[in-house]
Amino acid sequence: MPQTSRAHRRVIVVGGGIGGLAAALAIARQNIAVLLLEQAPQIGEIGAGIQLGANAFTALDALGAGEAARNRTVYTDSLTLMDAVDAKEIVRIETGDAYRKRFGNPYGVIHRADIHLSIFEAVQGNPLIQFRTDTQIRQLEQSERGVTVIDQHGERYTADAVIGADGVKSAVRAALHGDEPTPTGHVVYRAVVNVENMPKDLQINSPVVWAGPRCHLVHYPLRGGREYNLVVTFHSRQREVWGVTDGSKEEVLSYFEGIHPLPHQMLDRPTSWRRWATADRDPADQWSFGRATILGDAAHPMTQYLAQGACQALEDAVTLGKAIEATDGDFVAAFKLYEQARIPRTARVLWSAREMGRVYHAKGVERLVRNQLWVGRTRDQFYDALEWLYGWRVEDCLKGAV
Repeated sequence: MPQTSRAHRRVIVVGGGIGGLAAALAIARQNIAVLLLEQAPQIGEIGAGIQLGANAFTALDALGAGEAARNRTVYTDSLTLMDAVDAKEIVRIETGDAYRKRFGNPYGVIHRADIHLSIFEAVQGNPLIQFRTDTQIRQLEQSERGVTVIDQHGERYTADAVIGADGVKSAVRAALHGDEPTPTGHVVYRAVVNVENMPKDLQINSPVVWAGPRCHLVHYPLRGGREYNLVVTFHSRQREVWGVTDGSKEEVLSYFEGIHPLPHQMLDRPTSWRRWATADRDPADQWSFGRATILGDAAHPMTQYLAQGACQALEDAVTLGKAIEATDGDFVAAFKLYEQARIPRTARVLWSAREMGRVYHAKGVERLVRNQLWVGRTRDQFYDALEWLYGWRVEDCLKGAV
């Protein structure tokens, strides 16, 4: 289809989170109009900090949001893994100049609201993108000529194609697949504290993971070091159902007995916690059905142990845009090309994240093995092992698709 005719086409993106905004930008850059539907009263983001690998910045640059995100990012010196039982360093990977040189972009940490805002600003500046809030999609209908989604009030929205970027409990995925996410049994507590309330000996310019038996803690700076992100994760004793609620310090403390006093002192710092009961899914072998597809957590919800959830959603969006370009706007063909490129990669990340969770939470002999895994490994050997993850390139994003 000629590029000029794409201006008469429209795509609906369901979900106004990081993945949905990124998808809207990627599609609009193909001169296609986008209607973005968000169920919340306003487009925004909750949560705390997230980590952005070099692959995320590569994707953000391709979407035109890289500079805005960089201005709100704290660039870290390293990735550090500590033993939470004896407070000894297990491994440290440099993320400074050598990392940038190897992967073409930095490693950084940012508040989730700030990365969301950086992409939203680009969305607001694009005349091809319109958005509507307070719109919860309940149904999806498809024909050879288009797709219709129906909201909670029965209002119908029709377009040439639909993208479900509506998270773990995706209504679009439910219409296409009908499956349910699987609770992992792992609970994540997140909080942000002011730097004045952060222990001086833990004010480190690095995402620091304190790995304990069936639990771990993470901290890193945000917003120029004025705040610190705190994350604690544990294997729940009870049967969990995916969702987000207010948490309690008493529950957190009950899971972190036997942890060294150095990391343990962080548990007293937050005045409030938010509690995430996490879920993921085994990788699916198909995301796209006709003129409908999914991305981000709707397609591949994953545990947080590689800090790649948002990064992979950004890659999804860029790849989707490139697939539309490569097929001259043939959405059925583009969606097939997109999923062929993305399913193997996101499955590898998802499975790797699960395994990293086992590494973090090792106990007994497994802990001893874990603490010796990387002894003697050089910086370049670490980079070689991480090339598949952080070395993602836009120009290669469709390679491997058949």
